[in-house]
Amino acid sequence: MSGHSKWSQIKRQKGVSDVKRGAAFTKLGKAITIAVKQGGGIGDPAQNFRLRLAIDTARSANMPKDNIDRAIARAVNRETGDVEEVVYEGFAPGGVSVIVEAATDNSMRTTAEVKSIFSKAGASFGQPGSVAYQFDQVGEIFVEKNGKTIDDIFLIAAEAGAEDVEELGDEVAIYTKVNALAAVQKNLATQLGVKSAQITRKPKMLVEVSGEQSEKVTQFLEKLEELEDVQKVYANIA
Repeated sequence: MSGHSKWSQIKRQKGVSDVKRGAAFTKLGKAITIAVKQGGGIGDPAQNFRLRLAIDTARSANMPKDNIDRAIARAVNRETGDVEEVVYEGFAPGGVSVIVEAATDNSMRTTAEVKSIFSKAGASFGQPGSVAYQFDQVGEIFVEKNGKTIDDIFLIAAEAGAEDVEELGDEVAIYTKVNALAAVQKNLATQLGVKSAQITRKPKMLVEVSGEQSEKVTQFLEKLEELEDVQKVYANIA
């Protein structure tokens, strides 16, 4: 178990208040569009788990129901333009590996914006595949301890079909295969308080960066996340 990266912990600790500021409704709408597209055009969250995850994220950011419904309808009716998912890879100072997932209707614009931030930070823009192999794509479910020990939760998670658990203060991260995320989340909900679920990229190994360099890397990652087209940023900083 590689453990949570420092960047993952920072994002988690910032909470919903920062999600509201950083993820504008247009960004959340694009996430819904991509989820519908990845789900074969299905606009029913009961039949499209990726869409359900996108809706849950939008709700946690207080996106109004009408906005969510309109975003789904536009995606199903293909009124959103040619929005596509693009992935960028590279290296931050200190050898930290970075993956940027974006949803855009203009990949040339988005690429230019991402490259500009890389350049200003002294980071290296990589080729496709240069970093992705250092991360595992997994399902991640956060649950509350509710008085249970980590051993109790481990047993419950194992019986629910999960692959790993990680203690993070007052909550626990439970990891699954992506295709098992929906079933595991449903099983866990009968015994634990599920706070959130998502598909994420978990680093296989963490890179130690400290002091001023750590702050610079964190600022670089935050600037990437502030871009309207950027959906998620992953890094293996320890």
